[in-house]
Amino acid sequence: MSRDETVAGDVTPLRRALVLVSVVVATTLYSTTILIVSTVLPQMQGTFSATADEVSWVVTFNILATAIATPMTGWLAGRYGVRNVMVWSVLGFTLATLMCGFANSLESLVFWRILQGALGAPSTPLAQSILMDTYPRRQHAMAMGLFGFGVVIGPVIGPTLGGYMAEQYTWRYAFYALFPVGLLGVTFLRIFLPADKAVRGKSLDWTGFLALSVALAATQLVLARGQRLDWFESREIIVETFVAVVAFWIFAAHSLTTRQPFLDPRHLFNRNYAIGLLLVTLYGMLNFTPVVLLPPLLKAYANFPESLVGEIIAARGVGGCIGFLIGTVTGRLDPRISMIGGFGLLLVAGLWLMTIDLNVHPAMLAANAALQGAAAGMLWVPLTVATFSNVADADRAETSAVFHLLRNLGSSFFISACVAEIVRSTGVNYSRMIEGVSVYNPSLALPWVVGAWDVSTLAGLQKLANEISRQSALIAHLNVFGMFSLACAVTIPLVLLIGRSRPRSGDAPKEKSGASS
Repeated sequence: MSRDETVAGDVTPLRRALVLVSVVVATTLYSTTILIVSTVLPQMQGTFSATADEVSWVVTFNILATAIATPMTGWLAGRYGVRNVMVWSVLGFTLATLMCGFANSLESLVFWRILQGALGAPSTPLAQSILMDTYPRRQHAMAMGLFGFGVVIGPVIGPTLGGYMAEQYTWRYAFYALFPVGLLGVTFLRIFLPADKAVRGKSLDWTGFLALSVALAATQLVLARGQRLDWFESREIIVETFVAVVAFWIFAAHSLTTRQPFLDPRHLFNRNYAIGLLLVTLYGMLNFTPVVLLPPLLKAYANFPESLVGEIIAARGVGGCIGFLIGTVTGRLDPRISMIGGFGLLLVAGLWLMTIDLNVHPAMLAANAALQGAAAGMLWVPLTVATFSNVADADRAETSAVFHLLRNLGSSFFISACVAEIVRSTGVNYSRMIEGVSVYNPSLALPWVVGAWDVSTLAGLQKLANEISRQSALIAHLNVFGMFSLACAVTIPLVLLIGRSRPRSGDAPKEKSGASS
């Protein structure tokens, strides 16, 4: 009898449900913080009298800590036990979140944000591993659907909650509001998670860990600060890129030659798992990009109030609920069908966004956000189930950590690339359009063309310059939505490469994690 059958058989249906609720609460809490800080950064900047570059470290160092700590999940679980690591991870994250609210200087806030990211990083991959161990394989689609709800809906709740708390009280209450939820999650986890039966006591591969940590830290610094420092015009970015490449090379060479690597490369011989890593990277690239890029456009150039922007983002959560229901059902069939449908809906949403202008109706944006949420929901369940369909039970913590690490890296990379394109394209289009502004342009002499844009007066020129800025920013965002649509189209051929796996009800696959599907 496999470990999967044994664990699932030892847990009653009620206990499974309570474990599921505990894990979803913890996962939603952690994922909510991904974007909650972005909405309160202006208030933080004012409170600490910091520059925009200084206050950005509040986000940058949290991302760095998360990226470094996430790969350690497998080793921590093997060394101290899944239950122990999960409970202490959520507890540490909750306390660090509370201390972020109490921070009285920018330095202390950055310190607590580092601890928040590092302590909370193992919670998401461990949550996925716990559910796969608790539920038999025939119920993985349902469990992953509810788990994914927390992963995807949390970042939708974050900006809405952060904006409301900052507007009604101060930015500190965005952190205070998460503290009681965190304590509730810790209590549930402590009571309902099954006790760890055995701990392997695996030693840590320090060379692999340090090399990967340096590589991830340097990569995240390049992505976070590249646009601000004009990319490779900056000596800092050149040095960080060099460090990242060398560290990745050391990590890869060491992993391929040592007996007990920090992350076992043999997992990549599992075809479904290897393709799943590529797909989850693309999923990370696509999932949060519109959520990050649309609000600044709508607030700065379309004059949407923050409350209306929050409602548009919330519509994504409604679509997500529908998508998870669909994905849970269709995931029991061939998972490739649901994945192609989900990426196809994201493609439709991207092409739809390419048609908007600055007079767009909020209802249209809400419908588009709901479509994105539905697509993300449809994708998560079959993507997770297919990726881990042939992964051995003992390897789930480690493989889940890599899975979620690549999801986060994909998101960071694509958002950075999109922001760089927006800045570049806005400047280029502004320069091209401003060339036509001249008293010698016959079109500007026509009253039905000019309107209030009287180029013979300073006020008229200012109005015209503002309008050109608005339209330049719009064109830049439309270009980015085109990049988004292209990335969606690239995923479909990859989905077709996934092997179809049909394990018997309640059975775990017999082959080891290195076996090809």
